[in-house]
Formats: sequence, structure tokens, C-alpha cells
Amino acid sequence: QVQVIESGGGLVQAGGSLRLSCTVSGITFNINHAGWYRQVPGKQREWVAAITSHGDTFYADSLKGRFAIGRDNTKNTVILQMNSLKPEDTAVYYCNAGRNYDSIKAGNFDSWGQGTQVTVSS
Repeated sequence: QVQVIESGGGLVQAGGSLRLSCTVSGITFNINHAGWYRQVPGKQREWVAAITSHGDTFYADSLKGRFAIGRDNTKNTVILQMNSLKPEDTAVYYCNAGRNYDSIKAGNFDSWGQGTQVTVSS
């Protein structure tokens, strides 16, 4: 069973940057894909970005150019670098990992971590 711990969120002004980190355990991380997601109260969780086990990266269209996902297999960690933040990026950010890429894109997981709150002020 995959376990994740997200960190790095906080309060930042519009135009600022944050770097989120997710530590993954319970699986052989280097052969798994990983993804970041976000959720605003009252709305469904949405997919933000994904990185395959080979390091290929994919982003939600609205976030291309501002967010960057990376991984460090030596530390079982997935990173989300967020630049040029906007108030509409305010959300709780989650990560997850698994062998099935379609599940990564769909956010189809039975369990989630606590997430990390990102608040962008205008």
C-alpha cells in the first residue's frame, strides 16, 4: 500500500513561487509513475501533473509553463515547482503514485495523504 507525505505548502503572494515535496513509501518508487493533484473545498480533486517512471512529464493544459514536476528516485520523492502563482492556484495539493498511468491521470486511488495547503494572496 502506497503511503505519501506532502509538504512545502504555505502562503505566498501572487507571482511568487513554492516548491512542494512528496515522500513516497510502501512501493518500489523507481518503477512507479507519480502525480500531483489539487482540490478546492466544494470541488472535485483535479489532476495537475504527472511524471512517468522513465521521467516523462505531463501537465494539465492550464498549468503548462508555470508548474514543473520532477522526481528523485534516490529519495523516493516527487517535487512540484510552482512559479508565477495566481490566487486561483489556492488549494490543497496532494500526490500519489502507482504502476498504472491511467490511474495516475484519473486520480483513481483508494487512499490519499493529508495534502499540503497552498494559499496565494492577491
